[in-house]
Amino acid sequence: MSPIYLDYNATAPLRPQAHAAVMAAMDHVGNASSVHGFGRKARASVEAAREHVASLVGARARDVIFTGSGTEANNHVLKAWPDRHLFVSAIEHDSIRDVETHRQTLLPVGKDGRLDVEASVQIIQAYSGPCVVAVMMVNNETGIKQPVAELVASLRALNRRDMHVHCDAVQAAGKMWIDLSTLDLDSLALSAHKIGGLPGVGALVHRPGLSLPRLLDGGGQERRQRAGTENIPGIAAFGAAADQCLRELGSMAQLKTQRNKLVAHIRAANPRALFLSENNQYQLGTTINVALPGVKAETLVMRADLAGLAISAGAACSSGKVNFSPVALAMGYDQSVAEGSVRLSIGWATNEVELVEACHRLDGIFAKFTNL
Repeated sequence: MSPIYLDYNATAPLRPQAHAAVMAAMDHVGNASSVHGFGRKARASVEAAREHVASLVGARARDVIFTGSGTEANNHVLKAWPDRHLFVSAIEHDSIRDVETHRQTLLPVGKDGRLDVEASVQIIQAYSGPCVVAVMMVNNETGIKQPVAELVASLRALNRRDMHVHCDAVQAAGKMWIDLSTLDLDSLALSAHKIGGLPGVGALVHRPGLSLPRLLDGGGQERRQRAGTENIPGIAAFGAAADQCLRELGSMAQLKTQRNKLVAHIRAANPRALFLSENNQYQLGTTINVALPGVKAETLVMRADLAGLAISAGAACSSGKVNFSPVALAMGYDQSVAEGSVRLSIGWATNEVELVEACHRLDGIFAKFTNL
């Protein structure tokens, strides 16, 4: 029985283009900060990747800072102003919600999994001091696109100069069109391994002219914004994956069709299945979040694993822990749903043969719990 990967929101398989870029970069023995020929060759690789990553989100290459992860990019922004009040959506990733700050306010989301813009603006407007607002572009557990453009437009209308608006775009990049300038964001975070690059590389992209305090002290790498020798193979793979993503953005409808087939099979196998991700107007088209009330997520994950399917329980960033979903709770579901929701996600390498077999195996898993 061949294993089938349905956990792209955790880590997408390495793209062939990224693999080739890694192999080529491994021959660059020079440090990208060195002035000799080897160093210049390494620098060229980094700068080419910077151009590709910038193009993926409609930014200038000079405004891309390579980091060690999307988590680091999020932390960099939030820790730049430790004394500012932090406003975050109740469904943010832990790398936003768990950053230590003196003051933090959660912004509400509705049952549909989307930020309540009107209520959020009222909450932020009532606070008169300097602040950071952080709202993700696509939720990592539900695949629901958030009203970032609407929120930012409303916040800019407040004419506040002491407000920094940041967006975790890790789950959106490469799956939808993003334009940093059109969105009027101050900064956004990206992660290579979500789009088919290598783990251990991310990017912080900021608006022109913004200078952030350094998170790491040391050398003058990344325009003195992020000290430390660059991970040249990882960055090269990131650039190659970003370039390929841009070429594939027009084919996202095919992924949504595949996703909907999986949803239909789960529904048919067990009418009790409760989907937290079926806001079709705002569904990115790569993610399914489903629960069987009364059945623990770990049970479904283990049964799927025994059937050769890789799925996850909520976010997959908690050192292998299987726990309840704070996203489900924020959406208004009770503890039984939060403890039982699992996530299936597809991506660039998902094919029809795998999809048919995955549907067959999911039928067997979900049908076992029909009579609970």
